[in-house]
Amino acid sequence: MLLDPIAALAILLGLQAKHFLFDFVFQSDWQVRNKGHYGHPGGLVHAGLHALGALAVGVVAAMFGVIGLATALILALADGLIHYHIDWAKAQIARRMKLTPDRHGFWIALGADQAAHHVTYIGLVTWLALTVG
Repeated sequence: MLLDPIAALAILLGLQAKHFLFDFVFQSDWQVRNKGHYGHPGGLVHAGLHALGALAVGVVAAMFGVIGLATALILALADGLIHYHIDWAKAQIARRMKLTPDRHGFWIALGADQAAHHVTYIGLVTWLALTVG
């Protein structure tokens, strides 16, 4: 049995909402400044918050019997690890190219970063769809 399409969309929407909250509403300047320094607590906290948000989405899905708790934990860990490395890579590019918000390249890098995160969520939900059941 495959993952129900409505459940898949609900998980995807949950991940999208989590992304908005932790990338824009709750992200601190400290996190933004330090995501480009590999292993810095600022980047780790940022990615950790994304992982916790993904875990919350997964736990809600588990409460409805859509996925198991172990799968929710794997979802959260994968999201956190991938998110960390996407952000680190974008920060490296922005630093090397001296990108600031007044430069067009900054917005291209930001858009690519956000697209990569959203493709990650599509990939994670596809993984769930292929493994659940």
